[in-house]
Amino acid sequence: MASTTEFSVPQERKLVTELPGPKSRAMHERRRKTVSKGAGTLADIYMDHGAGAILVDVDGNQIIDLGCGIGVTTIGHAHPEVAAAAAAQAGKLTHTLFTVTPYENYLLVAEKLAEITPGDFEKRSILVNSGAEAVENAVKIARKYTGRRVIAALDHAFHGRTNLTMAMTYRPWPERAGMGPMPGDIYSVPISYPFRDPDGMTGEEAAERTIDYINTHIGATELAALFVEPIQGDGGIVIPAPGFFKRLSEFCTENGIVFVADEIQAGIARSGAWYSIEHHGVVPDLVTSAKGIAGGFPLAAVTGRAEIMDAVQPGGIGGTFGGNPVSTAAALAVFDIIERDGLIAEAQRVERAFFARIGDWADRFSIVGEVRGKGAMFGVELVHPGTKKPNPEALKAVIQHAAANGVIVLDAGSWDSVLRFLPSVVISEELIDDAASVIEEKLAELSVSAAAAVELGEPAE
Repeated sequence: MASTTEFSVPQERKLVTELPGPKSRAMHERRRKTVSKGAGTLADIYMDHGAGAILVDVDGNQIIDLGCGIGVTTIGHAHPEVAAAAAAQAGKLTHTLFTVTPYENYLLVAEKLAEITPGDFEKRSILVNSGAEAVENAVKIARKYTGRRVIAALDHAFHGRTNLTMAMTYRPWPERAGMGPMPGDIYSVPISYPFRDPDGMTGEEAAERTIDYINTHIGATELAALFVEPIQGDGGIVIPAPGFFKRLSEFCTENGIVFVADEIQAGIARSGAWYSIEHHGVVPDLVTSAKGIAGGFPLAAVTGRAEIMDAVQPGGIGGTFGGNPVSTAAALAVFDIIERDGLIAEAQRVERAFFARIGDWADRFSIVGEVRGKGAMFGVELVHPGTKKPNPEALKAVIQHAAANGVIVLDAGSWDSVLRFLPSVVISEELIDDAASVIEEKLAELSVSAAAAVELGEPAE
């Protein structure tokens, strides 16, 4: 059963125009005249309002949202309690800047983060605006604490689009192309990617490969921090094999390296735990939070061991809008809703529902290489039949078909070949089934076409 919350919009897909509709098309023409092309759009469908797992566009179409603004509206769109908390705070105080004249909301969020992040040691937090800003501050904190400069991130990672974080992001296109020069002392190191690793490679073996790379290409004593996404989102919902993070965490502890869990996409109840690193039984030194933390309001955080967080001199970290009173009020409401409504368990329900509905796609469709997921995070890796060769053309076709039929899905993967689902944890089984049926139409069509091409001896292009 999904959440018993009553939604202001019926939780069903309903199309009253073609997609994009006439009002969306008109708005898109206005967009062309005023908005940079660099701010690209996955689907040119302009939204008006939403509730739960449904978005309603300006033409009145009801669309199943399997993207949540890339994992932000985990508790559902426009949750009335979050809206009420933000409105009440906006009527009292919108800004003073915590580092000038502080306020309690900031303290309450920091206290809650100390409670829900892994580890029973004393913790500190800093609140900022965005995931990329959280990562940048985590880099600064780790460098200050260790006195070292080098930062390592895993292959296929995504850590942001600022100058520093795009250097930590794996793929060059589109995030980094033409944006150099990049900051120095940033390395990418191997990850455990079970679908693409050698058959039978364990998590521990993959970790030793990573450690060997660090030792031979960087030097453990030079490394300030290792940044990991316990579940890679933009990388393609890559979930490393058991034992991978445990061994890396041990290595970091042995060598004075700060182990950072970047939980910007997978954290805050999305994976079926408060933080996805919990599934690996590992306690990080620092954790970054963002996206789902405030129900759509801009807020992010770095939380970690007190001795690491307190290594920075006063004024060394912070920012004008970080921990804004309205955003923190929204976050406090989100924390309450997650606990009261059992949304961690709801994420686990969503995981079971997705595996039950689409878990056999790799057997049914020749262009599906693997279905993988945890909680309300799923990836469907598309390949050319009979191979593991990435199939970005198929992904583009599936996304376009889904959007045209009222289902928003996301792309992912270093080769743009992973179909990514990040639905709200309150999505119903009925909506999951309906969305899957829409997507299956295109998967079946593409699989038949691919099979025919193979029979004709055409290359897998």
